[in-house]
Amino acid sequence: MSSVKIRPSTDADLAVITAIYGWNVLNGLGTFEEVPPDQAEMGRRRASFLDKGLPYLVAEQDGVVLGYAYAGPFRLRAAYRYTVEDSVYVGPDAVGKGVGKALLSALIEACQALGLRQMCAVIGDSGNAASIGLHAALGFERKGVFPDMGYKFGRWVDLVWMQRPLNGGGSREPDAPGMELSGV
Repeated sequence: MSSVKIRPSTDADLAVITAIYGWNVLNGLGTFEEVPPDQAEMGRRRASFLDKGLPYLVAEQDGVVLGYAYAGPFRLRAAYRYTVEDSVYVGPDAVGKGVGKALLSALIEACQALGLRQMCAVIGDSGNAASIGLHAALGFERKGVFPDMGYKFGRWVDLVWMQRPLNGGGSREPDAPGMELSGV
């Protein structure tokens, strides 16, 4: 097998992205959704991030998409224009094979190239050692736990907040325009 290739997602990837996310909705705590969205909704979501100039990447091996990752606005108010939240999802056959690390590494690099300053991770389940470990290995620091924030699979689930500075973080003035944001 060849190595994993990270590339920008395309419209042609939407069916696989939808299937990967659906599997994660039904089997994991990386998302607090309980019903998988359809492909049209996933396409709308992807377009909303791309319209803001943010990266939406896929990991591919031998022509098969194994996972995807994207950066979304942390919050929609203008002062957050330099801060993104990462999301990484891999399919069941790619779990534990380094696909998530390859995706998150490329996502960090793409966000730094945009001049962004902070990346946050909001991880479902304080027992999610794989995601917490992945983020820690790539320079994220644990900033706190919000206990019992969601109820899924018959139990209360914590949120673990992690943060990684990009381009020096808040140590100096911005040198890029950031995202165009407005709203709540």
